[in-house]
Amino acid sequence: MPEDHNKNSGDRDGAGLDRRQFVKVGATSLGVAGLGACVFGFRYLSPNVLYEPSPIVSVGRPERYTVGSVTLDPRFGIFVVRAQEGFYALSAVCTHLGCLSTWKPDAGVIACPCHAARSGAMEPPLPVRPPLLCLG
Repeated sequence: MPEDHNKNSGDRDGAGLDRRQFVKVGATSLGVAGLGACVFGFRYLSPNVLYEPSPIVSVGRPERYTVGSVTLDPRFGIFVVRAQEGFYALSAVCTHLGCLSTWKPDAGVIACPCHAARSGAMEPPLPVRPPLLCLG
């Protein structure tokens, strides 16, 4: 009878796990699952923020702009307009297709080369928030 026990245990060693290996594999699996849950929990709790550049830009000294001028600043994608009332900035990026608009001084309009839309630059826009233009 003891011979049968040794023969059966020899067959079991090659095919399965003993108790110690089973506990190691189970603990490793639980550890990996817990680590994954911690990573996803941390990702859930961290803020989902879009980091954008500052809307305040420096376009130079006021003496650089003459009254009635419209100047494109391609670094920031804006038109700097100096009217009798003061300074204001307009976005040079077309809201329809995203291309860069151009100033047509002969017609006095800002025109989009993509789809021929036009807007006047010398009429100051309605103020929706304080100006974000920094001269200096």
